[in-house]
Amino acid sequence: MEKLTVVKIGGKVINEEAALDGFLKKFAKIDGKKILVHGGGNIASEWQRKMGIEPKMIEGRRITDKDAIEVVTMIFSGLNKKIVAKLQGLDTQALGLSGADLNLIKSHKRMNLVIDYGYVGDIEKVNDDVLNSLINLNVTPVVCALTHDNKGQLLNTNADTIASALATGMSETHEVDLVYCFEQPGVLSDFENKTVIPKIGKKDYDGLKKNGTISDGMIPKIDNAFDAIDAGVEQVKICHFDAIDTVQSDEYSGTLICQK
Repeated sequence: MEKLTVVKIGGKVINEEAALDGFLKKFAKIDGKKILVHGGGNIASEWQRKMGIEPKMIEGRRITDKDAIEVVTMIFSGLNKKIVAKLQGLDTQALGLSGADLNLIKSHKRMNLVIDYGYVGDIEKVNDDVLNSLINLNVTPVVCALTHDNKGQLLNTNADTIASALATGMSETHEVDLVYCFEQPGVLSDFENKTVIPKIGKKDYDGLKKNGTISDGMIPKIDNAFDAIDAGVEQVKICHFDAIDTVQSDEYSGTLICQK
C-alpha cells in the first residue's frame, strides 16, 4: 500500500508566525501523500477575551456555548486559509477543509448529564472516499478542528481526535503514519531534563500512568494514539514540531507508540 502521513499541530507552532513558517517548510518536504490537521484553541481564547467573552473551561476542556462556537468558527477558518496560503507559497497544492466540507467528518453533539459542553462534537464517521479522491489528485488536505452534525450545525471537535479518526479511516487503503507535533521533544520521563521515552507499548503505558510519569493532557493524546493503532494505523509518533523532518528517517528522536 502507498504511504500516507497524517500530521497534527497545535499550541506554540500555531501561535507564533516564525514557528509556523519553519514547521510548514519542513512539512512541505515530507515525501509522499500527506494530510495536516490543526487546532487553534489558544488563539480562539485570546480573541474571546478581546471581545469581552471569558473562555469557559472545565477540567481542561472548552465549553463551547453559542458565543464561543461563533468565535471558534471564525478563528479556525481564518487560520486554516492562512496555513493553506503558506503551503501554496511552498509549492504544495493544499486545500483547506472543515469537517462540514464535502461531508468530510460527521459528528454528534456531545451528551453529558453532568456537564453541558455546548457545541462540542464527538466523531461518528469520516468520509475517506473524499480524502482518497483529494490525495490521488496530489492535493494535501488541511483540516481544522470543526466538524458538523449533518443538520446544519458546526461543532468544535478535538484536533487530536480528528487526526486519529482521519488516520484510521485511511488505513484501509494506505500505510498510515500518524504524527502528533507539539512543544516537547516527545513523551517525557523527566520533564526538567527533557528525557524522552523512545518507545511506549500498551503494557508500558499502563505502568507509566500508574506511577504518574504520564498524566493530565498527555493521557488523551496517547489514548488517541492507541485507538488509531488498534484500528489499523501503522505507527504513531509524538515529537517536537521542529523534528517533523526526521519522522521518515533513522534520525527520529521522539516517542514511538506501538502495540508491544
